[in-house]
Amino acid sequence: MSDTLRIENIELPDGGAELRLGGRLTLAAGAAAWDQLRNRCASTASEVRRIDLSALELVDGAGAAELLSLRARRSMAGRPLELVGASEETGQLLDLYGCPNDHTCLKEAPPSPTALEEVGKATVGLLENARDVLDEVGALVSATARAIRRPRSVNWREIPQLMERAGADGVPIIALINFLVGLIIALQAADQLKRYGANVFLADLVGLTMTRELAALMTAIIVAGRSGAAYAAELGTMRVNEEIDALRSLGLDAQRFLVMPRVIALAAVAPLLTLLGMVLGCLGGLVVAMTSLELTPAIYWGELQRAINLLDITEGLTKSVLFAITIVFISCQRGLGTRGGAAGVGRSTTSAVVAILFSLIVLDAIASTLFNSVRNG
Repeated sequence: MSDTLRIENIELPDGGAELRLGGRLTLAAGAAAWDQLRNRCASTASEVRRIDLSALELVDGAGAAELLSLRARRSMAGRPLELVGASEETGQLLDLYGCPNDHTCLKEAPPSPTALEEVGKATVGLLENARDVLDEVGALVSATARAIRRPRSVNWREIPQLMERAGADGVPIIALINFLVGLIIALQAADQLKRYGANVFLADLVGLTMTRELAALMTAIIVAGRSGAAYAAELGTMRVNEEIDALRSLGLDAQRFLVMPRVIALAAVAPLLTLLGMVLGCLGGLVVAMTSLELTPAIYWGELQRAINLLDITEGLTKSVLFAITIVFISCQRGLGTRGGAAGVGRSTTSAVVAILFSLIVLDAIASTLFNSVRNG
């Protein structure tokens, strides 16, 4: 059976014409067969009013689409074309590819949303994300209460590995970033301090900035990019692969088995990483103090000790714990809510990182305001 199309022209008694198709109208017949069909419809001396499909041996999806397209174009030009004689199988295929009305096959383009609508959608999305995070917090609190009653239900064996991945593996990049941040702050301030003869106060500026603010924030941002994205991707992959459902079928709670070990691990290592960041940031300031302001290490460290007190260090460490818990909450919530296969995992990971960064800034502003009130009160 060859992949050829036969076309026979038949004159009708009323002066019109009919095209009788035979053979196979398929994708394998090629564009030449379809061009032949279009040309015969256009070049026949009498107006072609219908196409007889009774002799067709086979019609595939491409052939059905071509017939319906030809009929639609003729209908829009005011020259109706009728498809007759289709077998039951061909008729079903035409119904599948066809439209109730040839003029309504093309849907109108959706209207462009207004700026107010975009703001409304963004606001609703933000509120929904906040609700999901609060749901995650509630679920984790409930799981914690159950874990206290049943400590063995927590996956304690995974915590050392998680601490190593989030802590030890991240030390080089966190140390380097905080050192460079302290160096940059000192470089920006050195010229102004030298102008007023306040070289020694470089230690105050770098020390207070790093201990109160930047060490915790920069460390949290790096941890969000490393561990937060990893948690969202891991749990998202487990979700789409139905591993979370398998855990539930075994009687294991995902909150206790997966989320709680990550909370414990990250909350334990974040203060240590932040403390390391404070030290390295102050060392970055020392480099500038020695090279640009001609301060000795003894003068720099002496002024640093006078400028920094226990409350400053406590503020940075407290922020680091809050940041760590926020990172785990949001990343695990996005991961466990993943839908849509591999593409869904990518979307969840991206949205988790974006939401974490936004939440870190908001939480940092709130915590700084509270500590400032305590310091001034």
